[in-house]
Amino acid sequence: MQYVFADTLRYEAMTVHLLKSHLGYYLFEHTHWWKGQIEAMANKWLDVLFGDKRTYALDDFAAMYRTTLSIEGQPITDDTQEMATLSRLIYGLSSAYLLGGDERYFLAAKAGVDYQREAFRSYSADGRFCFWLHARKRDRHGTFDVLQCLFDDDLNTIPLYEQIYALAGLAQFYRITNDRETLEDIYHTLRTMDALYADRRKGACSDKHDGFFSHIDAITFRWDSPELDQRANRARKNWNSVGDHLPAYLINLILSLDPLPQVRDDPSGEQKEFLQNLLNRCVEILEVTSCLIAEKFPEPGCDYVNERFDRDWNRIKDWRWQQNRGIVGHNLKIAWNLTRVANYYRAKGDNARADKLFSVAVDIGKKMSGLGLDQVRSGVFDAMERQPAAAPDVPVQFAWVNTKDFWQQEQGILAYLIMFGHLDDPSAKQAPEFLELARELSAFWNLYFLDRERNGIFFRVSDNGIPVVSSTYGDKGGHSVSGYHAFELDYLAHVYQLAYIPREQQQHTTFCLHFRPSGHSGLSSINVLPDFLGRDALKISSIEIDGVPRKLEPMPTDFQIPLRPDDLDRHVKVFLCQSDAAHKRLAPHAIKDEHLG
Repeated sequence: MQYVFADTLRYEAMTVHLLKSHLGYYLFEHTHWWKGQIEAMANKWLDVLFGDKRTYALDDFAAMYRTTLSIEGQPITDDTQEMATLSRLIYGLSSAYLLGGDERYFLAAKAGVDYQREAFRSYSADGRFCFWLHARKRDRHGTFDVLQCLFDDDLNTIPLYEQIYALAGLAQFYRITNDRETLEDIYHTLRTMDALYADRRKGACSDKHDGFFSHIDAITFRWDSPELDQRANRARKNWNSVGDHLPAYLINLILSLDPLPQVRDDPSGEQKEFLQNLLNRCVEILEVTSCLIAEKFPEPGCDYVNERFDRDWNRIKDWRWQQNRGIVGHNLKIAWNLTRVANYYRAKGDNARADKLFSVAVDIGKKMSGLGLDQVRSGVFDAMERQPAAAPDVPVQFAWVNTKDFWQQEQGILAYLIMFGHLDDPSAKQAPEFLELARELSAFWNLYFLDRERNGIFFRVSDNGIPVVSSTYGDKGGHSVSGYHAFELDYLAHVYQLAYIPREQQQHTTFCLHFRPSGHSGLSSINVLPDFLGRDALKISSIEIDGVPRKLEPMPTDFQIPLRPDDLDRHVKVFLCQSDAAHKRLAPHAIKDEHLG
């Protein structure tokens, strides 16, 4: 509590939170913390949707899945089923299985994928292109499907971000299974993006590609249709159409395809060629999008990135609600994902490209640490005026109110954790600051965003961490909140902390990932690297197949595990830990064992 009277300034601590355990670690840095959180949320989602069921089928999702859930997690009168939120829930369930290995999560994710295909998949007449419908709705006449978006900003269009997020769950499920039909759906969706949304002309970052348009008309399927002028979406590019590829599906897809999977029974080489061409296409999107983000989004003389552009990358500063405002979470999302891509290039030996992308990430991260983060209580603010009316005397001006949204906290925690890890040396310049920021944001998240009474998260809190539950902000499920961001945070915070936080004993960096390679995949290997973590961050320490140890000499350093025919459709459990080189580098900075009780 702060008291101000005349020249007197007084602070009183009304509540004190002790963030460290008796072992000396922050509670949220214990190895069980984020894993326990993702399992609690996954169990709650499945309980409120499906009751006591422990096995799931397509029909369960058809009958009982709902996009909108009340604060208690219960279905309400709106029984709309949105495709993008279903895919995001599949992502969350797949991530929960990756970390915990619970059969319940796998069966639910698989049934969700089956239902996404049955309800929302739409192939072109010639079978070349795959579209995903916006929603399935019900009225007194029955069930009907909706292709075009119904939200005001995107009304009667097919926005690219919905097609992007259609792949979020599919890509994460594919990482677990190598499922052939799932990969086919992803491939044909990418063909749709390439044919209808990509600006196929020579651009600043590629001879073949100049980014993606944000919308196409739902009738003509063109990005330059005059009808798109109704919402100022004609021939436009934005963060969602360019940057959202990376976290939503692209990085996870590349992790599954690089190194190229080993193929069974492919005498003509057709499947191997298909996989190689798909990987090449993914790497092209990675190169183009990361380059465009680094070169076009930062604006000289402004601390926040610009997020909206016309076809020729002229900045748009008068679009509907955004105007000339910066979204702090998008800035941090850029810092996080450019660092992930920098790790990818560093692992490939392309240090020049990695350094260029990381320098942009660091610049954004440093700016947001002073402008977008609460300097007193921690937490990430929402929207800021990019050019405050009172500048330079008042460099911070809120666009609306000083609230904090859940998804923006995720971007901050992951951004500062991975930037800390990218620097290798925990004592290097900026590294301690990044780790401290990640810890402060993690503390704010775990103190104020977890709805412990209902095993969920709050969408929005005040500057002091008080939940905002008015209007739809109390809902546990909806268009803007589903089983995605919080699950993504749990999965990657778990991985990043164990990969990057110094521990004196290497065994304390060990964690498990769980896979279920499909017998119909046509592959005899599975890739198990959890994220783009940089060169030599992790190693595989052991492997189990249905609980039976599998000895491989030597353990794969490329994180590709060879599979026998009888390994398919079985539970593959992979144990990973900090590599010997990483642990030797980090251990001197760890809490000493004598402090651990």
